[in-house]
Amino acid sequence: MLWIMLWTLFIFILSFVRASASVWLISFLILCLLMFKYLEVGFTSIFISTIIIIVLPLCIPLIRCRIISYLLKKFNKSLPKISITEKEAINAGDCGWEKDILSGSPSWRKLHNIAKPKLSEEEQHFIDGSVKELMSMINDWKIIFNDVEIPENIWKFLKEKGFFGMIISKEYGGLEFSPFGISRVFSMLYAKSVTVATTVSVPNSIGPGELLMHYGTEKQKKYYLPRLARGEEIPCFALTSEFAGSDATAMLDSGVVCYGEYEGNEILGIKLNWNKRYITLAPVATLLGLAVKLYDPKKLLGKKTEIGITCVLIPSNMPGISIGRRHYPLYTPFQNGPIQGKNVFIPFDFVIGGKDMVGKGWRMLMETLAAGRAIALPSSAVGESQQVLMATSSYSMIREQFNSPIGFFEGIQEPLARIAANTYMIDALCHFTITVIQNGSQASVASAISKYHSTEMARKIIKDAMDIHGGKGICLGPKNYLSAFYTSAPISITVEGANILTRSLIIFGQGLTRCHPYLLDELSAIEDNEIKRLDCLLCRHFGHIMHNLTRSVIYALSSGFFIKSSTKRLKKYYKRLSKYSIYLSFISDLVLLIYQGGFKRKESLSGRLGDILSYIYIGSAVLKKYYDEGELAEEQPLIKWIMEYLCYEIEEKFCDIINNFNIPVLRYGIYYLLFPYGKYSKIPTDNLDRDVANLVLTPSETRKKITRLSYTEEINNEQCYSLNKLFFGLHNEKKLYKIVKDAKKVNKFTGSNPLKIIEQAFKKNVISEDERNRLFKLEALRLKIIKVDDFPFDGLKRKK
Repeated sequence: MLWIMLWTLFIFILSFVRASASVWLISFLILCLLMFKYLEVGFTSIFISTIIIIVLPLCIPLIRCRIISYLLKKFNKSLPKISITEKEAINAGDCGWEKDILSGSPSWRKLHNIAKPKLSEEEQHFIDGSVKELMSMINDWKIIFNDVEIPENIWKFLKEKGFFGMIISKEYGGLEFSPFGISRVFSMLYAKSVTVATTVSVPNSIGPGELLMHYGTEKQKKYYLPRLARGEEIPCFALTSEFAGSDATAMLDSGVVCYGEYEGNEILGIKLNWNKRYITLAPVATLLGLAVKLYDPKKLLGKKTEIGITCVLIPSNMPGISIGRRHYPLYTPFQNGPIQGKNVFIPFDFVIGGKDMVGKGWRMLMETLAAGRAIALPSSAVGESQQVLMATSSYSMIREQFNSPIGFFEGIQEPLARIAANTYMIDALCHFTITVIQNGSQASVASAISKYHSTEMARKIIKDAMDIHGGKGICLGPKNYLSAFYTSAPISITVEGANILTRSLIIFGQGLTRCHPYLLDELSAIEDNEIKRLDCLLCRHFGHIMHNLTRSVIYALSSGFFIKSSTKRLKKYYKRLSKYSIYLSFISDLVLLIYQGGFKRKESLSGRLGDILSYIYIGSAVLKKYYDEGELAEEQPLIKWIMEYLCYEIEEKFCDIINNFNIPVLRYGIYYLLFPYGKYSKIPTDNLDRDVANLVLTPSETRKKITRLSYTEEINNEQCYSLNKLFFGLHNEKKLYKIVKDAKKVNKFTGSNPLKIIEQAFKKNVISEDERNRLFKLEALRLKIIKVDDFPFDGLKRKK
């Protein structure tokens, strides 16, 4: 028995070291030999002898290679096949923190050491000047319901101040802002107007400018980029078509290599036919970026007839182009519409990157989308969520029912706490992902996580805000500061990769293949039939699985006692996330083993695994933000609420995955392996809801921090300006209101009208004349805020 105890100790030590398959197999062999020694001859000893006979050959590389070669031939059909477009999508970008999570070994010290970005002096000057001036010019109600377009003076301002050239380098006349600087501009604009912000964000994310910067020829850069930076050219990029939405590679839009006439000369070029839709800025665009499938039936370029997806750049006034019609995306009137082209002949100079880049369009799009997707839409969620939180927390203190601000009721505090927590998570998630991008990473998986979860959380925020506002939120008019966010929420959910697709296919599907320590290399070795390399990778992979399995058992039984944390504050949450990372790594390999190539069709399972990866990533971002900002004690209730919520959701997703295993022994075995004492985490308590709500119902430093990008200036923003002003006014005069309230009980003031009660308090000498006048001003402002819009009987008819 002593030898078996020593073997157990050896395995315990081995669990903290990444050992190869051979080491694990030999240790298992030793266990079998020890058991064989102490067992009597019989069925059990015969069974163990059989295992020894099976395991022993696996320790010999030559035999292993023979077995692998045989299995590859026999089960080749069940192995997942990766198409060329899938390869390009997988290889687009790179991995960062998400790879650490999927490996099961996140280093919190490494996370904390990632430098956080700062605004440059130029970026700060631009924000303090041009951005704030632009925001004061925007009358969103007039844009949405009267003009149904951005007025000419704003278009002119955007061009003159360089808003369309933030992504373009100074060499070509642009502002050359950092990803963090661009994100901050986007967030501030989205807090004011979704329509104007979208108009600015599209040319500065996925589009001709981004593609030209990375892949354009020097001639293309010198001609187009200065014109784009000055706003002389309005760009759009057309990818989606009638038969190709989420599956963009299924497009029917085509280009055929042929000879044709251009500017009076017959040259070799491309004849294009396309029918695109949902293209932002298309109705006003002067420069069209276009993705088409290129064919060469006469083999004028080489031996291939199908060249592949190619990106081209075309002036919108060329013959054969139909442009100008508009879509109307949910009462959000940014320019968006269809584009058609029939027999449009272009030279190869119009291909982005020239003739050398034909057929490489999909890789170009995947690489640029990976970074662009992490900036525009997450930044929009940051701005919108902070504006909504500012308005809703203020309204919760201003609106009174049953002689008390509605923010004091638990029914309001619960959704208000969710709004505050989701706002903090969006900010942390967006900031962390942009930090990674600014440090040089493409972060394709992280950008998908950021896009999906920031827009989903923003949708939850506006839903809760509408519930709290009640009738105030559903009556349209200049006084309604929520409606634009509410109606536009599905747009962010849909564009730049629909959220259903992103969750069920991209986050974990691409994440597992791209971020797994061995999987991508193994698939490459299988494709190249490199048996020795595959044997080496499989041995390491097996060691990786055993490493995570033993650590899962140890950490589950010890409740993470042996996990190290780099900080003392909130130590238990670092330990939980580390433990969940190990669980995820182990479950991922188990799922691959069970479903093999069929895993590509298990979208619900992929979605749940993606949720776990995402929640660990978001939790990491939240802990990093809290650490970077000094771990303030005041914020702890908010951080605890978020971490309890994330841990609860992670454990629920693990249970959902386990419940879908069809084999009962496996189902119960894995559950009790991961949760021997039952699930650890519970949803945030009512007391925690109250503590978080109180942080945003008072002018706390936490509230100031998580609403810092909200727009509260007076010009063209009367309602939000008044909300913010009254919120602080009520806080400053809360002692005076308490005096009046106490006096009302003692003196039995009549009526419920607050102005009459204040007047009675003045006449009874409870308050002075100056105090009465101050309260009158606040009550007049309260009345102004709680009012909703109404219109003449025929006043809502649109003018022709």
